[in-house]
Order: sequence, then C-alpha cells, then structure tokens
Amino acid sequence: MTPRPPFTATVLTMFPEAFPGPLGVSLIGTAWRERGLWSLDTVDIRAFSTDTRGFLDDTPAGGGPGAVLKADVVARALDSVSGPPRPLLYMSARGRPLTQARVKEWARADGITVLCGRFEGVDQRVLDARGFEEVSVGDAVLAGGEAAAMVVIEACVRLLPGVLGQADSLSSESFEDGLLEHPQYTRPRTFEGLEIPEVLLSGDHKKVAAWREEQRRETTRERRPDLWAAYPDKTNAGPGPAKSQVKSAKARGE
Repeated sequence: MTPRPPFTATVLTMFPEAFPGPLGVSLIGTAWRERGLWSLDTVDIRAFSTDTRGFLDDTPAGGGPGAVLKADVVARALDSVSGPPRPLLYMSARGRPLTQARVKEWARADGITVLCGRFEGVDQRVLDARGFEEVSVGDAVLAGGEAAAMVVIEACVRLLPGVLGQADSLSSESFEDGLLEHPQYTRPRTFEGLEIPEVLLSGDHKKVAAWREEQRRETTRERRPDLWAAYPDKTNAGPGPAKSQVKSAKARGE
C-alpha cells in the first residue's frame, strides 16, 4: 500500500513572515519539522500583483471606506499552488462557524489551502469562481486572516495519526460527542485552599467516569445552551443544579 503523503497546509497571505508562529512549537511543530507528518507552505499574495507599484487592492465597488483585495491577484496566487485538489478556505468573520465536524473532514483530505484576507476583504468573484468556503473562528473581527488560519491548521493537524501520540486523548475532548470537556486537575492536592474532588482520588473508575460525564453535561448546559439543545441523549440529565449549588459541590469535591 502506498503511504499517504504528508498533509499539506498552504496559506495565501500578504504576510508570510507571520508563519509558522505557534504552528512551529510543541508537538505540532515536532510533527512538522522532525517527523514530516505534515508540511506548511506560504504563498505571498503581493508577488502576484501586476501593478508597477505592487498594489493588490482597490477601492470597493459602490463606494465606501477601505480597500478590497483584487480577484485577479488572488486567483494568480491560488493558481500557483500545485498538488491534488484540496479544500479551499477563506477566513472571514461572515463565514460559517468553525466546527470540529468540519475539521475532521478537512483532516482526512490531502491538505487545505487557506486564504487570509486583509482590509475590507476579498473580491467575492474569486471566492465564488474558485469555490472557497468562508470560515469564521468566532464572533469577532480580526485585522487579517493569519491568526484565524493558524487556528484552523492546528485544529486539523492535531487530528493526524501520530501527531499527538495518544489517540485516546481525543475521544473525550470538547465537541467530540456534542458535549464540552470535563474539568481537569493534577497535583498538588491542595492549591490555595481548593482541593481536588475526592472522587478523582477514589480509584473507583466507574465513579470517576460518572462524575466526569455529569460535569460535561452540566458545563454544556451552563455555557453552551445551543449545544445542549442539540444533544440527543439527555437521559437522567435532569434540569441541572443552580450555579451556586454546582460551585459548592465542586468546592466540597462532590
């Protein structure tokens, strides 16, 4: 069987010097530089301007403030990328929210190509013509798409086989089954008067599992009612204790 080629993340950006940033450190960086489990390429959009002054943007059609990245410049930058077809992502505050389900799909591909916008954005025609998917990493506006691109790339790369080393660690993470993750603790046993919940020190794996499941449910109910509303299995979940009761119980280690 022919081994799968490394997952390739290609970034179209005005600022290639922003990369690798956090993608070059810890297990993600080791998987790239030392183990070859994925690769990172950057394409400088500025290099594809045909304007003698190097301009790659123009004023918005219809008027208004700011500038818009030109469709022909972005298209030439994208057309310079070789290799098999990959998902094309444009980081945009108006895009669909990033989800773990989409990340899983992208991680199964040969890689992703990510376009980072600037100014007022990118001419819509190149997004439509080339089939870009607009993706948002949150309900906030950034100065450019570089930071958002790093979020998407890291989310994909950490799912690649061998990158994290412990596949089991992925199974109980937030969003994997529709719930948020349970809280985590480690030594020292007492920190500033707060104790590790006794159930986690009991050695009873069934009780630990039950406690963690209830914490996941309660955290999801409290913090992400949208996820909780869509969660299919609310059996024995109950309405959930009041916040004050939850905090008191945690303080007692219950």
